[in-house]
Amino acid sequence: MVYDAAHVYGLIEGKVWSSPLKEGADIMTVSTHKTFPGPQGGAIFSDGSEVFKQVSRTIFPWFVSNHHLHRLPATAVTAIEMKYFGESYANQITRNSKALAEALAERGFKVIGENLGYTKSHQVAVDVRQFGGGNKIAKLLEDANIIVNKTCCLMISQKNVSDPSGLRIGVQEMTRYGMKESEMEEIAELFKKVIIDKKDINEVKKR
Repeated sequence: MVYDAAHVYGLIEGKVWSSPLKEGADIMTVSTHKTFPGPQGGAIFSDGSEVFKQVSRTIFPWFVSNHHLHRLPATAVTAIEMKYFGESYANQITRNSKALAEALAERGFKVIGENLGYTKSHQVAVDVRQFGGGNKIAKLLEDANIIVNKTCCLMISQKNVSDPSGLRIGVQEMTRYGMKESEMEEIAELFKKVIIDKKDINEVKKR
């Protein structure tokens, strides 16, 4: 059993999510640049030495011929940060994502998963079909210096995957900047100004 923890590795390290390896997964693959806030890269973990040997023999030399030494010091610094601050960081990420989801919903956005408490990770999904779809809204927000990811929303029929129905928003980087729940309210207000109130983009961009 392989568990893809690319997005949530930092939440696992921060003990907000349980470890798949302790719950029976043979292999866990991770990214070192999402909720684990290091340089771009990845890693493969296993509890079993025999499985690890098989993976190692397959990865090198068939798929990877070098390991980019320049990334290792930054990855090590991130690991040290996560050792000392990972739990508080991961906890704040989940609090921020829930606060952002609730603040967006209060301002008239259709946030996915209301019946489930919106989110238990760093991500918030928003259905923006009523405002013109994921392409249009992601570009509009980008013009205001707000970067989001256009995405298909679950449970929604998607006729055109190049113009998806929703947005995917991650709060981990703003959390790393030190932002908390009150800043998520401010960010939601900026979303409203751009998308619902149709305020001047340049004014929102300055703010």
